[in-house]
Amino acid sequence: MGDVKLAFVVQKPQYKGETSRLAITHAIAYQTVEILLEDGDTVTPTLCFVGEGVLGLQKGQKAMDLYEVTSTETHLKNCLLVDLDVLVCKEDLAKYGISEDMMPDAEDMGADKKIKVAPFSEIQKAMEDAKHILFF
Repeated sequence: MGDVKLAFVVQKPQYKGETSRLAITHAIAYQTVEILLEDGDTVTPTLCFVGEGVLGLQKGQKAMDLYEVTSTETHLKNCLLVDLDVLVCKEDLAKYGISEDMMPDAEDMGADKKIKVAPFSEIQKAMEDAKHILFF
């Protein structure tokens, strides 16, 4: 089987439902799948945010304080903590006036991985390389 690449593409805003958070949860779950694979087989997920999917990625979210639910920011930090590749569309950030320094990181949790703000062409390449593409 080798390396199975998956692309999780979030294209809807986080405030309209659970969909984007489910994408993040499913992307993180790849670690669970790997324990069921044969030696040498791997799963490599890439979590991509495009279009309106970039709208809920700012750091400083207070979902737990206000609604007693985990925020998208918390889920993204968990992605970075498990070294998941997270790509955010540079063009869409610019379109919505969101600066790169507003992206969350997980340094406070000890993660070295960072969110990568990338041109759409790089995200498109990740989708082309993926065996399965899942849209959220």
